[in-house]
Amino acid sequence: MNEIAFAGRERIALVMVGLPARGKTYIARKSARYLSWLGHKTRVFNVGDYRRNTLGAGQPHQFFDAQNEEARSLLTRVAHEALLDMIDWFRHGGEVAIYDATNSMRQRRDRIRAACAEEGVRVVFIETTCDDPVIIEANIRETKLTSPDYAGLDPDLAVNDFRQRIAHYERIYEPVSKDEGAYIQIADVGRRVVVDGIGGYIPSRLVFFLMNLHVVRRPIWLTRHGESLFNPEHRIGGDPPLSPRGVAYAERLASFLTDRMPANARPAVMTSTLRRAIQTASLLPWPAVTSRALDEIDAGICDGLTYEEIRDGMPGEYAARAADKLRYRYPRGESYQDIIQRLDPVLIEIERQREPVVVIAHQAVLRALYAYFVDLPPEECPHLTMPLETIVELRPSSYGIVEERFLP
Repeated sequence: MNEIAFAGRERIALVMVGLPARGKTYIARKSARYLSWLGHKTRVFNVGDYRRNTLGAGQPHQFFDAQNEEARSLLTRVAHEALLDMIDWFRHGGEVAIYDATNSMRQRRDRIRAACAEEGVRVVFIETTCDDPVIIEANIRETKLTSPDYAGLDPDLAVNDFRQRIAHYERIYEPVSKDEGAYIQIADVGRRVVVDGIGGYIPSRLVFFLMNLHVVRRPIWLTRHGESLFNPEHRIGGDPPLSPRGVAYAERLASFLTDRMPANARPAVMTSTLRRAIQTASLLPWPAVTSRALDEIDAGICDGLTYEEIRDGMPGEYAARAADKLRYRYPRGESYQDIIQRLDPVLIEIERQREPVVVIAHQAVLRALYAYFVDLPPEECPHLTMPLETIVELRPSSYGIVEERFLP
């Protein structure tokens, strides 16, 4: 790839700002996952990783004291290395970079902005603030204690050291000012979001996404509908009802989720508008909300056919689909890329929910949602395994997802 191919595409550096244990890396990774899922070439440049790779992990809190001139010089060097790598990445086709560091002083942020301006890269600062001691303490214990910086160290000693590291940064911290340019300020991991100078497609879309983030842990269950009358015949699309086997799965699904659901939970149940999905949800003890965005991929003129019939009757279409399943669009129908775009509001609704979520939908749709949650590139989406009569349980963790699959 060369630079000329990307000359008309907006390039953006999202520069994280904030004290340690304020959720910067959580937000950076979630934002990267979301933008990559939408098809934007996105990469996180985590300065902490550069520091550990260059200087080693396990540095004590004194290393982060601004009065430690030798350490400060080393930290400046590794931050600059990350910045140079980010600039080089833009030169080779990158679209959105997330520069993840405390960036706690105006002087550091000015250097980043100047370097990006020379390359024609737009900067948006994302500042995370938090004064809630409960959130800060939870962040320290749930994420920082699993960091390589504290591997093998007694937890209480690690917590004490990290609190002192935070204190070093607090003494020099300078909040982002309006004259520094566009910024998004997130307080208490989404309780309040303030924006200034935000414009353009990607930043505007990101703001809406960030406004719906939270750190409440709740399970998400994804499952296809029970077997329909089309499934044994391998026919795609349509709106057939469940087969007897499909009805039996709906019964087992209701029993499984009732047993698995946390006590006193009020789950959000979402289904497509197609009969086979609605019937599968009908035996659940909770109300379901239907959404056309969760309907199966529109196969256009191929609706109701088998892939063998498409191969024999439309060999050109069959070959085009096999060559690029992500971008292939059925005649008068949809592609996987189209599905991802229409699923965007559903995804944000799932992220917004603080109660458990159950999604009963279809193979292509669930492939797309699953790819987001496990952070897979869109190109892998059409090839993911999402069989019938399987429940995928996803449990968000600090920086990722814990997955289990069940055959009820």
